[in-house]
This record gives sequence, structure tokens and C-alpha cells, in this order.
Amino acid sequence: MVAVRLGTALREARLAVGLEQSDVGIRSRLSQVHVSRLERGLGSGASLATWSRVAAAVGEQLVGFLEHAPGADRPRDLEHLKRQSALISIAAAGGWQAVPEFAVDPGSPRSRSIDVALVRRATDEAVVAEIWDWFDDVGAGFRSLEAKRAALVLLLAQGSRPSGRAGTIRGLYVVRNTRRNHQLIADLGPLFAARFQGSSGTWLKALTDPGQRLPNGDGLLWSDRAGSSLRASRLRA
Repeated sequence: MVAVRLGTALREARLAVGLEQSDVGIRSRLSQVHVSRLERGLGSGASLATWSRVAAAVGEQLVGFLEHAPGADRPRDLEHLKRQSALISIAAAGGWQAVPEFAVDPGSPRSRSIDVALVRRATDEAVVAEIWDWFDDVGAGFRSLEAKRAALVLLLAQGSRPSGRAGTIRGLYVVRNTRRNHQLIADLGPLFAARFQGSSGTWLKALTDPGQRLPNGDGLLWSDRAGSSLRASRLRA
């Protein structure tokens, strides 16, 4: 997984500065074939010196490519955790109770989990929030969101939901603001717009204002690079 992410970072950085794989090869003293293998995620056996050379070839520092690599003092999923934490903090102002890594298959040793489950009992609303640092399988992600929503419906129905009220349960994607994610969502604009029809502006208000109900549709919000704030997505069909 680390090699795949490093390869993706290399390709994005190369394209951003308008270089061909052969240009990177010349600058880093590697063959074009070697550079291609690195970009395709086949560089798990490459040395730090090799990654350092290709990083320098595209004007980056090695630390930028190692953001998700395991380390002694920073967890591998730090970027994911920062966005979970930010969402919990932001939603607290709107009266939402948050449960990170909420298990939807109680009793199962391999339970699926919701990145952040938000519940606001005052308005009988809940949110299945999924954090996306990067997309590997968009279709599978959509199906997983719907399955987790269905599971949460059952769990809440068995709990303390007020009788006689149907409740509102929506899905929310929080997507890291990167060049790759922006390009993917732009390329698949009609698909994402059809899936996430809730107004992102209304979503932001609903998260922070106890009096604002959730919109009539799932939502997608951007998370800034620091992982500390959210902004509207403005999806276009």
C-alpha cells in the first residue's frame, strides 16, 4: 500500500511539472522502465536513496512522499485520524454526538465500522460519515456507504429512538483536498453529483447549527490539506 501511494505521488508530481517519465529517469539516473514501475506501485523493494532521487527529480522532498509510511512517532493513518477528529469537533457545535469507528456488526470479530457515526437525538437524525484520503474503488465505496447506512438504521431502531418517528439517516463523504481527488471527482462529476444530491452548504450548516435539519440527500464535503476544516464541494453534473 505504501508503494502504491508513493507511486501515485510521484506520478502526480511529475505531471504537475510537465515532465515525461524519461525526463525523471535522466534526472534521477534511472531508466524510464524503472520510473514506470515506481509509478505503478511496484517499488516496494526500492531503496530510500532511489525514492529520494526521483523525488528531487520532480522538485519534491522525500518527506512529502513518505507522508503515509509507518514511523516511530506518527501513526500510519494520521491524515485519516485528523479528519475524523476535525469532523467530531465541528459537529459538536451542532449538537451531534459522535462515535468514531462505530461497529455496525456487533459481536463479529471482523465487524465493519463507520469512520464517524453522528447522532442528534433532539432532531432524531443520524449521519454515516466516511473519510476519504484517496479513492481506490469508487463503486465499492458507494455500496459500502449504503450498506452501513442500512445497518445503522437497524441498530438505532433497536435502541432508544423515540417511538413513532421514522428518523433521518444520511450519508456523508469527507474527502481530502488533493489534486488527485479533485481530478477524479471532476472527471466523474455526473456520477458524484447523482450520488450526493444534498446541498453541501446546507450540510455545513446542519453540522454546526442545532436548528438546521439535514438536507434531502447525502453530502460530500472537502477537507483542507491540514485536515482541520471543511468546505462545500459544489458538485456539478
